[in-house]
Amino acid sequence: MDLSRISETLISGKADELKKMVEEAVNDDVNPSDILNQGLLPGMDAVGQKWKAGDMFMPEVLRCAKAMSSAMDYLRPKLKDDDIGNAGTMVIGTVAGDLHDIGKDLVAMMFEGAGYKVINLGIDQSNENFINAVKEHKPKLLGMSALLTTTMPRMGEVINSLKEAGIRDQVTVIIGGAPVTDDFAKEIGADLYGPNAGTAVGIAREYFQKK
Repeated sequence: MDLSRISETLISGKADELKKMVEEAVNDDVNPSDILNQGLLPGMDAVGQKWKAGDMFMPEVLRCAKAMSSAMDYLRPKLKDDDIGNAGTMVIGTVAGDLHDIGKDLVAMMFEGAGYKVINLGIDQSNENFINAVKEHKPKLLGMSALLTTTMPRMGEVINSLKEAGIRDQVTVIIGGAPVTDDFAKEIGADLYGPNAGTAVGIAREYFQKK
């Protein structure tokens, strides 16, 4: 099978067709890691580039991300542990008191599509939960989301808790959400600010290339 067809179908956001193609590729004895690395990941990377360039809008990106997620649900059990997460591990969650998850889930899908193993903690996550997850999973990235101005300070509290636990220098912190700004990220000591899901992966990638 020409794996570029899988990329093209993903970019089109055709979830059912994409899953069927992935299943056919597996049945044709195509290596699952090749399906991921030569089909799905390049497709999702192209979606991110189109979003950044303004050639794709949020509903389309969300449709592509859901198609990717559906395909990965089928493919993941067939992959070896070292096939997933070759870009690193990311822990992500919405801070305590905040019940919003659409943006955060889209960011999680985009990072998974970029080759990260993503641990999605969910909404309303306490400082302790973030710290425990960082200790357990030892992620390359910690992502935090807030959609309310009243919950934004929780992000700073988590960063302070990382310092108190002696693990702040072990993880790169990226934050985002509608009321969050680059200035706020700098103020609380976050490493990166992602203004939206489509650009967050590129911002992280550029940061690590410079390190």
